[in-house]
Order: sequence, then structure tokens, then C-alpha cells
Amino acid sequence: MKISEIFAKGGPTLSLEVFPPKTDDVYEKVEKATDEIAALKPDFMSVTYGAAGSTRKYTTAIASNVEKQGVTALAHLTCVNASEESIRQQVENLKEAGIQNILALRGDLPEGVESTEDWVFKHASELVSVIKKYGDFCVGGACYPEKHPEADTMAEDIANMKRKVEAGCEFLTTQMFFDNNIFYNYLYRLREAGVTVPVVAGIMPVTNAKQMTRIIKLSQAFIPRRYVALLDRFGHEPAALKQAAIAYATDQILDLLANGIEHIHIYTMNKPEVAAKIQENLSEIIPSCRKS
Repeated sequence: MKISEIFAKGGPTLSLEVFPPKTDDVYEKVEKATDEIAALKPDFMSVTYGAAGSTRKYTTAIASNVEKQGVTALAHLTCVNASEESIRQQVENLKEAGIQNILALRGDLPEGVESTEDWVFKHASELVSVIKKYGDFCVGGACYPEKHPEADTMAEDIANMKRKVEAGCEFLTTQMFFDNNIFYNYLYRLREAGVTVPVVAGIMPVTNAKQMTRIIKLSQAFIPRRYVALLDRFGHEPAALKQAAIAYATDQILDLLANGIEHIHIYTMNKPEVAAKIQENLSEIIPSCRKS
């Protein structure tokens, strides 16, 4: 099923993200975790794509396996230093695997690379157009409530989002954020600029204190003082931190839903128990979280 069709049904949705293995030796372990997450029957599952396509074959395999379990899969695809022919081949592979949904991303710059000037694809909006050219996919894109790190201004970033949508992007999923007010302000600016596609709010329950340091470095996300206090208090108690992180994420989601945000995406970090607990917390609020 296409994600656009899921959204068209109306009502709140909860989707879950998983990442594929980087090497063959851990494939079975990762597959087991993603199978357990698929068993939770979220509205859909997204499967990430490693830097420079390093997990390409695993992304397709995991996404295909998700579909076989009756869950709609969203396969990530990047265009870092790619040719149109290589993108066409990857799109064909996804099509053959039964995938109907692609999240189009430019991808992170490889280490040591500072410019995309010589690349065929310089922006995700260009990738969106090529995906649409070679297949009947529902295509989504990423957006950044705190501005893309490479954009000089928020106005420039919003303009880039508008170009993605004009190229055929049917929904946007946000980078993780920990302060809902940042998301609300960003959504207002998108709507003001005429970007009216569904925007999926990305939430990450950070269950590892060391993980937060890396997250801040990569995403440059603002960490509210109350979250810092949570990390300070429970950072050295893994079980307590996991419970606190789930509670914080649940609180964020409840606030988003209460303020009319319909679509929530959880960055699960391949932790089925975290995804399951959040679903349990929302079992009377989001239909797909109810277990028969």
C-alpha cells in the first residue's frame, strides 16, 4: 500500500523506523529485531540507507521482508555522488522487491567532501523527479525543524522543502526534535510558504546517554533543559534511562496529537521493546497501537 493512501484514510498514525545491518555477520540479529518490530503492526515501517549506499542490498532485503509480514515498507534512497543510471537500477530493484514507497534523500557528504558541485544530483528534489520518472512510487522527503545544517537561513531551507514538494514529494518526515514548540513554529512556516503535504513528526527515545552526544553532533538538535536533567539523573542507570526516555517520548507524542498533529514516526534504533512500550502507552489513542 502507498503511504499516501494510508494518510488519506484519516486519523492518527504511528510509524516505526529500523536500520539494516552494515555487514553479513550481523544480518540475522538485525533481521530478528526488525521482524519483532514488524510484528507490532505499525501503520508503516521505514528502512534506512547507509552512508554512500553502504547498506543498499540490506535496505532492499529488510524492506521486502517487512512487506511480506503485511506491513507497508518505506525504503530510504540517497543520491550521494550517484548517476541517473545507478538510481534507475536501484529503483528497479525496489520495484521488483514489491516496494511502493521511497524516502528520497540526498545523503550525508562523505568524509573529506565539502561540495556537491561535480555531482549529477546536488539536491534531494532532483532525486524525487528521477524516482517518479522510473516508477509509480509514493515518494517522501526529509525536513528539518531546526534548519538543515547546510542551509544559511531558515527561509532558504523552507524554499528547498517547497522545491521537493513541487518535484513530486507527497509527504515530509522531520529530523528528530525534543522540543515540540520548535516543530510547531516550523510547521507554521511551511504552511505559510504553501507547503501543504502531510508532515510526519519524528520522535527519538534516547535510551543511551552516550548516544545523545552523537545525536547532538550529527543533527545539531536543541536539547531542552528538562531532557538534560533527565540524562544527568538517569544516564548511568540504563533501565531507568530507558523508562524515562519512553515517558518523555510518550509525553511529546501526546502533546503533538492533542495539538492536531496526525502522523508520528518513531526512530526505534532497532529496539522492539521500546517501540512496543510506546505503542502500549498510546493504545487507546492511535488505532494501530491497539492489540487484538
